[in-house]
Amino acid sequence: MKSRTSCLYVFVLGLIVSFDLDFLVHCDIPDSLSGAYLHGDINCAILSSIHSKVIDLQKRTRPEPFICSDFNPITFVRSLAAIHTIEEINNSSFLPGIKFGYVVCDPCSSPPKALHCLEHLLAINGSLPVLSDYSDFRPSVKALLGENSELSIAVAKLLSLYLFPQISCTSSSPVLSDKVRYPSFMRVIPNDVHQAEALVSLMTHFSWDWVGVVYGDDDYGRAAHQSLLEEAKGKVCFAFEKEVTHYLDHVDVDKQVKDAVDTIRASSAQVVLLILKPQLVEKIFKWMIQTNTNRIWIASDVWSMFGPLTKMPDINKVGEIFGFSFTMGNIPGFEDYLKNLRPTPGARNDFIEEYKELRLNCSISPLNCSVDELLGVVDLREVYSQRVAIYAIAHGLKKLLKCNESACSGEINFPPWQLVESIRSVNFTLDGTIQYFDENGDFTDGYDLIRWKKTDAGRIIEVVGKFLLNKGQVELLNEFQELTSSVQVQFKCLESCRPGSSKSVTNNSCCISCIVCTEGTYTNKYDESSCHNCPDDQHSLENATECKPFDEKYLFWSEAYPIVLLVATSIGIILVFTSFIIYLTHRDTPVIRMANVKLSCFMLLGLMVSFISVIMFIGKPNKPLCQAQQAVYGLGFTLCVSSILVKAYRTFLAFMPLKPKTKHHLKKLYKPFIDLFMLTTGQGVILLFWLIFDSPDVKWEWPGSGMVKYVICNEGSIAGFAIMHGYIALLAFICLLFAFMVRRVPQDFNDTGVIIFSMLIHLFVWLCFIPIYINKNQTEQKHIVQASAVLASSYGIILCHFVPKCFIVLWDLSGNSNSSRMGRSSRQNGRHTKTADTVLREQGPIAPTSGIITHDVGGDLAESVQTVSTASSDASTSTVHSVGLSEEDRNGTINSIQNRQRQIDTNT
Repeated sequence: MKSRTSCLYVFVLGLIVSFDLDFLVHCDIPDSLSGAYLHGDINCAILSSIHSKVIDLQKRTRPEPFICSDFNPITFVRSLAAIHTIEEINNSSFLPGIKFGYVVCDPCSSPPKALHCLEHLLAINGSLPVLSDYSDFRPSVKALLGENSELSIAVAKLLSLYLFPQISCTSSSPVLSDKVRYPSFMRVIPNDVHQAEALVSLMTHFSWDWVGVVYGDDDYGRAAHQSLLEEAKGKVCFAFEKEVTHYLDHVDVDKQVKDAVDTIRASSAQVVLLILKPQLVEKIFKWMIQTNTNRIWIASDVWSMFGPLTKMPDINKVGEIFGFSFTMGNIPGFEDYLKNLRPTPGARNDFIEEYKELRLNCSISPLNCSVDELLGVVDLREVYSQRVAIYAIAHGLKKLLKCNESACSGEINFPPWQLVESIRSVNFTLDGTIQYFDENGDFTDGYDLIRWKKTDAGRIIEVVGKFLLNKGQVELLNEFQELTSSVQVQFKCLESCRPGSSKSVTNNSCCISCIVCTEGTYTNKYDESSCHNCPDDQHSLENATECKPFDEKYLFWSEAYPIVLLVATSIGIILVFTSFIIYLTHRDTPVIRMANVKLSCFMLLGLMVSFISVIMFIGKPNKPLCQAQQAVYGLGFTLCVSSILVKAYRTFLAFMPLKPKTKHHLKKLYKPFIDLFMLTTGQGVILLFWLIFDSPDVKWEWPGSGMVKYVICNEGSIAGFAIMHGYIALLAFICLLFAFMVRRVPQDFNDTGVIIFSMLIHLFVWLCFIPIYINKNQTEQKHIVQASAVLASSYGIILCHFVPKCFIVLWDLSGNSNSSRMGRSSRQNGRHTKTADTVLREQGPIAPTSGIITHDVGGDLAESVQTVSTASSDASTSTVHSVGLSEEDRNGTINSIQNRQRQIDTNT
């Protein structure tokens, strides 16, 4: 009832005074909350903290009316810029047939007061309805032009219930980009994530890597601080991080400011970032001036354009000031509007009256002046974002109301939630610049880099560069390029990290240090935040400035080890070839004939192949070469050892006392060349399976450090490698076993000692080879180890089996003459007789059917038999034939027996 009486009173008063019926519309909003308004067909609410604080807010114990103080000309001009833009739209045909109104409420920089404003702005018939469904909620205002981040966050939480559109020109907090929490919030500036990028880019551009930070304890200050920390990792180190209360009437505000000042003065950091309200910055600057302390200051967007600070006494003493402002521009006709400041007909603006009263007091008592001329205290370019925001709302209305050049056909009294998507999807050109919102409801145009230039009258704000979001770096205007060298600080956290090292950051509050790039990483610029990894085919050493291809390491022909191997191989091949010539040339001599020329030639062939395989271990490996290394050696040495095995088996059959039946069966297995073929073929089958299923191949082995990669032959199948060598070892062991079992044969026939010694050499060499080979498996030395083992085994055979016989043939030819043989036979007759006796005692009389005569030692055995029993040459010959040896073996044995017989006859 009281509300209706008040409305009637206002109505009558309006008729008497001005006959203006517009007052009827605002009877729901008390005059104390609505400081300025213009009734329209569609109204826009404007939150503007024209007063900076609420008196005694911290002492408020009852929900009594808020009392505001400290008139703020900057926010006052911002509200006027929005009002001027609305009036400009009304004076045009932008919204034909639609009057665009506004309601201004002053939250006095207080979130509770802002919510109080919002409650009354959204009220219908004096109260805010509580509904389960707000789809048809239709308040008198349809959009809200918001305030700074602190107030916008508080307001946006409530407005998200109604999906009521809010657009801000100064709220840059990153949390407001969260469309889940704040679905109806939009802004015509970038969020503080990008401001953090811009601030860090500014610091790195001027090489400021040791910086202090002072920030407010409100949501905006903490969010901006956190974004800065995340962006600065690896780029900037912070000497200190001080938090200060953002409430200007807080009981400890001066104490906290003094603590921050002491921290700034005590720190070695010459650059300080202030994320604070302008009033707190002013307090800090006063302390700086009093203590004659100067720094390089970086301003956050909250105070970077705060005009009153530029006129602060002795402001030039605090040092250089840089900062970022949102993109600025000129509002057509706005300067004239401020010079002739008065409400539009039909509108009311109590703030204009308050300002004029304050200015009147200034003219009466200049010493008590609390407010300056608007044109002198505010940079009009700063409030350009108000114009952009109002036009964004107007374009949204034009789209929603389906306006054309002559009329708007849509419903005027629409629910505000319908306007949200219309505004968010606008894309328009204003004053030659394209404006639009991104998917988070933010503008992404970037920032202007500003500098507070020193003048005799204080400071003036000038734009010296840009930070464009799409480039991500600060760019100075051409005329200000010299700033880069003029603002270098004397103290830095570190000297520049040279190429080959990087900045190490353990945390953001400690000084960073240069860390040498480890192997496999590099840097090629100064002050890199981290070392870069080399490509897969390249590497680097410590402290490297570039990556290089790996050096390939293998057995080069010109190196010492390969030369030694080649010399040893050449000598071995010469010995093999020489032995072959001697054996072929003197094949009719008893020494050579007793060695079996054909089997000896197969042994020499196997040794020649083995020596040739050593050459294949030298040079850069490739797959065919890796395969040939193992196959050639395996076949060659198997052929050689198989020949020795045939010889050992022959001696075993001749001198091993066995039962006649057993000997008869074993004798059937003695087929020299078939045995040789079968034994070698077995190795060939092993090699064939190895090469088919898991063949040796080239492998680049890197030991884990250094620039060298070893090009080696990988065995492929370890099982194949082991079976091949195991097969040769098995043959060698069987040779050793046969020879050892018949080691007591007559000395003149004795090849068993040679076989035992050569096979022991081979088994010992390859037994030692295994651990050494495993240890050297990752370098080119594995080839040296295997090649050395092949040489050692081959030399063991050729020195034991061939060199002594060649020596006898070449240097003891007289030992092959008849007279020499006869003399030696006479001298050794007693020993041979003893040996023969031993043979007879162990084996019994040698009858033609005994089958124990061998082709190598037939002559000596016949001599022994003749010495004991005077058996005839014919009987001996008949005995030899009864053994069933090959034609060559039989001929050699018969000749030896006959020669021995003639010697005995001569001696007799």
